[in-house]
Amino acid sequence: MNSQFLFKIEHLFHLNDIEEYATPEIAETLHAMLVRLLEVNSYMNLTAIREEDGILVKHIADSLKIAPFIPQNAKILDVGCGGGFPSLPLAIARPDISVTSLDSTEKKVNYVGETARLLGLSNLTTLCGRAEELGHDPALRESFDVVTARAVASLPVLSELCLPFVRCGGLFVAMKSGEINEELAASANGVKTLGASPFQIQSFSLVSHENGIAPEGRTVLLAKKQSPSPSAYPRAYAKIKKTPIK
Repeated sequence: MNSQFLFKIEHLFHLNDIEEYATPEIAETLHAMLVRLLEVNSYMNLTAIREEDGILVKHIADSLKIAPFIPQNAKILDVGCGGGFPSLPLAIARPDISVTSLDSTEKKVNYVGETARLLGLSNLTTLCGRAEELGHDPALRESFDVVTARAVASLPVLSELCLPFVRCGGLFVAMKSGEINEELAASANGVKTLGASPFQIQSFSLVSHENGIAPEGRTVLLAKKQSPSPSAYPRAYAKIKKTPIK
């Protein structure tokens, strides 16, 4: 890693109010992660963003915006981890937490796991499977302090897939972009049925270090688990998509 990359990280993280994670050690590991992502992305479709600056803003900085909401030493599940966001940046910036990266696509899970191994991230493990099935596994159900999901599906679908994994007193953190009012309204009854409080909304804009503009608005939605999810949930995926909880 060169000094120019560290300066870029420091400036970008300052602009986006996450400067506490702009240490040389974190920057060095993020740089190694970025180099590997760009290399693997040349033959595996991990992200549509193919340039360093876009990944820094729209993937890495975006992922770390939720880090302040995660309690110390928390046990995290990232549902639909894809190319490793927010899993990898969170594991890098928050060595105190334990991250499980879940995806139904084996090659993506393998990529995230191998990247974590190469980066020396002992606090990240992977899990391949479907959330709607694993949510009924007694070893996983209601066993995580925080469950995250980033741009995986609509909010009613995400809520049913994710909330059964959250322990009582824990937190579901959904990361969305664009207009969310319709999704928010459609998910309200389901969130309540699944044992959580109404979503608290944190909106922000990602600021690019290149030009100081906001590429697009982002929203973090936080729901606290207050009581166990009924055993019937999550349902089969087709049913979740077709018939949201009323």
